[in-house]
Amino acid sequence: MSSSNSRLVVYAALAGNLAIAVAKFVAAGLSGSSAMLSEGVHSLVDTANELLLLYGMHRAARPPDAVHPFGHGRELYFWSFIVALLVFALGAGVSLFEGVGHLRHPETMTDPKVNYIVLGVSMVFEGASWYVALREFRAAKGSMGYFEAFRKSKDPTTFTVLLEDSAALLGLLIAFAGVASAQALHMPALDGAASVGIALVLAVAAALLARESKGLLIGEPAHPRLRESLLEIAANDPGVGHVNGALTVQMGPHQVVAALSAEFEDHLTTPQIEECIGRIEKAIKTRHAEITSLFIKPQTSEVWRARRRAIERANEQD
Repeated sequence: MSSSNSRLVVYAALAGNLAIAVAKFVAAGLSGSSAMLSEGVHSLVDTANELLLLYGMHRAARPPDAVHPFGHGRELYFWSFIVALLVFALGAGVSLFEGVGHLRHPETMTDPKVNYIVLGVSMVFEGASWYVALREFRAAKGSMGYFEAFRKSKDPTTFTVLLEDSAALLGLLIAFAGVASAQALHMPALDGAASVGIALVLAVAAALLARESKGLLIGEPAHPRLRESLLEIAANDPGVGHVNGALTVQMGPHQVVAALSAEFEDHLTTPQIEECIGRIEKAIKTRHAEITSLFIKPQTSEVWRARRRAIERANEQD
């Protein structure tokens, strides 16, 4: 997915969440609804999250420098992780606090009608933002399933917005159920129970976001298709006798660092090997613009296999 499409998703979510947050807080003030106050906090946190994602995208776009020779792409992953923490600490935490407080000291809503109006408008705005995020996510995932695409995505902006909006829509349904049941059954405590339910939804969403953002932040390999393409390009060069393998690290949504191990033909001189490496680098970077740094190491297959066995043993110990 291009960075312009990612920004479109974030901007759409930002505009919707800001408008919804204001409406929810007004409704909560007029009606005294705990669920509406929790939803207002939820939308306010989501608004702050979109601003953090935009900031992360801006920082990640900076070119490499002496301090960050591989670029700043992981800044976006860092801010995505901060977003997950905010969803948990502020969104889920405040909703849980408000819900438990309302359960302990129930208060009857004074004007529940305004809640229904705001909930209906919020569903329209959230639904529009959710559709934009879903459309872009669907275009990027290709033939993969939704959960598989979520786990393998290297661009956290779209799946973060999509997950946030999905949690928001579910939270709106819970808030509607809480407000309606509290009014119909004359049990204001149900309004507080809805806040607790919203908190649980946000906690689950935050946990999923944190897990994926953590993996990207620590360093995940690029998609296997990229690795296979690197091996194919190197193997097709006449100066390469055997391609041992390749390692890739995703540094940002569109930034990858790759290392290639290969055995060159024995009759080649050092200048000829250098020419061969130059051809491979040119071919790879022509086909894959996301490769920002490429390292090609002349290496025997025995040394490569020993290195791979050491990695596999370390994985088994973990």
